[in-house]
Amino acid sequence: MSLNGTFSAATTAPGSPQPQKRLPPFSIRLSPAERARLAVEAAGAPLGAYIKAKILGETAPARLRRSGHKVADQKALAQILALLGQSCLASNLNQLAHLAHIGALPVSPEIEAELQEALALVREIRRLLVAALGLKAEDSP
Repeated sequence: MSLNGTFSAATTAPGSPQPQKRLPPFSIRLSPAERARLAVEAAGAPLGAYIKAKILGETAPARLRRSGHKVADQKALAQILALLGQSCLASNLNQLAHLAHIGALPVSPEIEAELQEALALVREIRRLLVAALGLKAEDSP
């Protein structure tokens, strides 16, 4: 018996079931055209999961994001991206935070209005993102 076999036998409790060996994966070769066709049919779902569902006659998996959440509303996600692209929100907030940190931010009605506008944009982006991910919105002021 090998050293590994001796060690395994010594560490396994008597009468305990031996772990099942995993079956090797099943491989299939596809032409580029076949793979492209399946990718289109999968519509963003993981290709392996789509092929498995199709072969076994199950319902095809829904398109999932990497986080595992279904994308509920593509239009809402597009609106979020458009808002982010149109606003220089991240840059502006960073500049304001820097000025506030060094004490150089004068509080004037114009600055207050810009801060309120930035806050409104952040809230709208958050609302759209929550809706797009199909999550329940929290009650917020």
